Amino acid sequence: MREILGRRRRLLSQRGDGKPELIDAALTYATQWRWPVLPGVAADPQGPSRCSCPDPDCTVPGAHPFDPALLAATTDGRMVSWWWGNRPTAPIVLATGGQAPCAVSLPALPAARALKALDRMGMRLGPVVASPARWAILVKPYSMEQLGELLYAKDFVPGSLRFHGEGGYLALPPSETGRGEIRWERAPLPGSASPWVPDVEAVVDAVVEALTRTGVSAPEL
Repeated sequence: MREILGRRRRLLSQRGDGKPELIDAALTYATQWRWPVLPGVAADPQGPSRCSCPDPDCTVPGAHPFDPALLAATTDGRMVSWWWGNRPTAPIVLATGGQAPCAVSLPALPAARALKALDRMGMRLGPVVASPARWAILVKPYSMEQLGELLYAKDFVPGSLRFHGEGGYLALPPSETGRGEIRWERAPLPGSASPWVPDVEAVVDAVVEALTRTGVSAPEL
């Protein structure tokens, strides 16, 4: 019980402004859930919608690795504490794949409608990460071969679906990025062990069916 309460306190601890501490969330992901994380590049202070990385056309401002690079992602609590001790406002970036969850993402509006349809279908989902532009459904790790076979077997896959697999990344709550706040649309239970996530096949099948049933046209975004 003591361990569970400690986890709950870490997940729910807050800053003075009422927002969760990034370092506490990063430590929960890394040391308790064994999700490798690293700090993301910050948004440009001169223009929050822009990224501070060298790419003037960055499509994920403040929500991707830069220095350190993605390969530095770790579950070592000492490294995580050092990173966020020096960069307390840095976004938390998950290195997807390997032993960590992967994700399937789609634009926010079709995602909201798809999740409602999945609920009506009785589809069990794990955590869902939301930004103002896109929502990402966390899934079990998959290989590129597995994903390729899955998509090849489909008659239709919306072009707006994106897949965050091995070698990919995803910003996690409660990060602030150039596109806005990252939050949980479906949050893991505080105090739980590493959250349960579904297979990618089940999620892709259900999402494609839900989008087809609801007549939602998910635009490229």
